[in-house]
Amino acid sequence: MKKWISPETVSAETLETALGYGFKKKDHLVRALCHRSFIHEHPELGLSSNERLEFLGDAVLDLVISHLLMQRFPELSEGALSRHRAELVNETRLADISRELGIGPHLLLGKGEDLTHGREKNSILADTLEAVTGAIYQDSGFDAAFHFIESHFQKQLDRITHHPKMDYKSQLQEQAQSLYHEAPHYQLVAEAGPDHDKCFRVRVTISGISAEGTGKSKKMAEQDAARAGLALLDAESGSS
Repeated sequence: MKKWISPETVSAETLETALGYGFKKKDHLVRALCHRSFIHEHPELGLSSNERLEFLGDAVLDLVISHLLMQRFPELSEGALSRHRAELVNETRLADISRELGIGPHLLLGKGEDLTHGREKNSILADTLEAVTGAIYQDSGFDAAFHFIESHFQKQLDRITHHPKMDYKSQLQEQAQSLYHEAPHYQLVAEAGPDHDKCFRVRVTISGISAEGTGKSKKMAEQDAARAGLALLDAESGSS
């Protein structure tokens, strides 16, 4: 397959280097990067969107992260393992890793989605990381997908190892009181999914600064929002 060019003229080989994986069939990678908006605008190309690969990658991610958590924390209960998995495999975390890998510039998006900053949307970046995971699984099987996930979730797993009972809300409360003399305000902004598999989105605001987080419960979404809020406060204090 010829080298394909993204809207920012970045080659597939550049992304493969960042991923730490070279595709045997480049079509798998291209399909993982195809957003449905691109497919709708270019039916003549005969491509399919990344949604089926996203479905596959989501399942592979859950399995691998579950395995890694059980391996690292043999003493934890099922409930604790589930909480840690949800902390690792949520939209915000997946989008963060997607940004670290530089996936955004390689996305194949429709013009409308591109103009509305689709390359920076958490939902699109997270879904694409899942699709890339599914594409690696399709291309080379479980061992390759396992190595990819283990490599790129290492920092997040290490943080759990070092801070098994991290309470981001308490930390944010302390920083907000210290810096702005006010408490963080949490607001539920969205919830989606069936009753047995809900996903919540929460926004936290401190003195005009806001951040969002997601989780399988409101409490987990608040913790994720607090984590993102702490990162913003750290950036603010570092730049001042």
